[in-house]
Amino acid sequence: MSISRRILVTGASGYVGGRLVRALLNEGLTVRVNVRDKNKISGQVWANEVEVSVGNATSFEEMKRALDGVHTAFYLLHSIGVGTDFDELEAEMARNFANAAEASGVKQIVYLGGIANVEKQSKHLASRARTGVELSSTSVPVLELRAGIVIGSGSASFEMLRHLTHRLPVMTTPKWVSNRTHPIAIRDVLWYLTNAAKLTKPVSGIFDIGGPEILSYADMMQKFAKCSGLRKRWIIKVPVLTPKLSSLWIGFVTPVPTRLARPLIGSLINETVADSKKSIDAIIPKPAEGLIDVTTAINLALSRTTSNQVETRWSDANAITAPWQKAQSDPDWAGEITLRDKREVLTDAPIDCVWKSIEQIGGETGWYGADFLWWARGVIDRLVGGVGIRRGRRDPKHLRIGDSVDFWRVEAIEKERVLRLYAEMILPGKAWLEFRISEEAGKVRIVQEATFSPRGLGGQLYWYAVLPLHAFVFPTMLRNIVRSSKRKALFGDA
Repeated sequence: MSISRRILVTGASGYVGGRLVRALLNEGLTVRVNVRDKNKISGQVWANEVEVSVGNATSFEEMKRALDGVHTAFYLLHSIGVGTDFDELEAEMARNFANAAEASGVKQIVYLGGIANVEKQSKHLASRARTGVELSSTSVPVLELRAGIVIGSGSASFEMLRHLTHRLPVMTTPKWVSNRTHPIAIRDVLWYLTNAAKLTKPVSGIFDIGGPEILSYADMMQKFAKCSGLRKRWIIKVPVLTPKLSSLWIGFVTPVPTRLARPLIGSLINETVADSKKSIDAIIPKPAEGLIDVTTAINLALSRTTSNQVETRWSDANAITAPWQKAQSDPDWAGEITLRDKREVLTDAPIDCVWKSIEQIGGETGWYGADFLWWARGVIDRLVGGVGIRRGRRDPKHLRIGDSVDFWRVEAIEKERVLRLYAEMILPGKAWLEFRISEEAGKVRIVQEATFSPRGLGGQLYWYAVLPLHAFVFPTMLRNIVRSSKRKALFGDA
């Protein structure tokens, strides 16, 4: 039966939202996405197949414009890491969205939250539950699906599990690793969400979704080790690691930043097991082949990661911004002055080879020399609460706008012309690293430019303090990009 209705997806630049859009389009549905910056989705394969509404969830008028003519609206927004009052911001956003949905005549809201123990909740899970309450404050029916750990290539939970297991054959861990969890594969999450968009009549209620297995986090680590061909991990539990210490520990060991790890840990301190009394099966039956078990989900995620087919990643969403950093929309003069380090070179290497070398920067490729300095800068960033350098890349060879590249994010990209990265490390100002290439009289000119807009005197002092390092790092980088380009011309992109 064909269904003709318009679906709105919020959070389309995020991990679940980006995959949900494609799943909905595959069902033949008309999809509209609401984003704060349309450039963030320009690299998605579905970018030209959706309607795009630009707006902020805190603005009633912008949300009403996004929701006009919409039958079903997916609410996939959160504000983890924006500060200690993130719960108040999340409540305000949800309340505003609900009011706009009612004013626009929306028939159904679908919200993806987290499994929450009503007696004892972390601040993160309590905020997720409160978001559901705020969304249900109007006459629009709200179908709230609550999930625990989501296993899929690129999810924060999976990356945390993967790196902990890979890097620590012997682990001193907090006692929460013995708590029961109810993981679910991302494919099954998408199954429930996609079918929620096709319901014949609106549904209100809270429903838990979980996979076919209930097991501890330690059990999941052992399963991951087995799937990865690793030896059994030795896990020594100690009672002294608080959630704050645990998140710092995870921030150092895995690519997941401390501020994102903290709510994830908060969700693991208590058991997160789906309540059978809140089953969705009567409304959305399980897939004919059944739900995916943990081992299969891990193997699917590993195969996607190994073959560089990660569609979306936890780091696709906006990174945490330091309080003194200004928004991307600030005018050019907001930083008062702009400081630059510009270098250029001509090379005989073909332009396509030059571009490949530039596009592959970061991640496993590294930063073309002085990687120990980049690593040290990443460690410092982690120590002060930033994302650090281990965030890596979604794909080792190709980039799109919005991709994270270690502690940078792709702000602009034009094949064989421009790559501009915006720094998401904690800085007293704003920084960019840009590469421009062009052909001139049979040669290729590479322009490499680092730009910094300092915030006050502290920002200027920072720039001049690191200037001696620039004199070593940036010439080395440019020189090695040329060498890499020539190697590609001779031996191919092996």
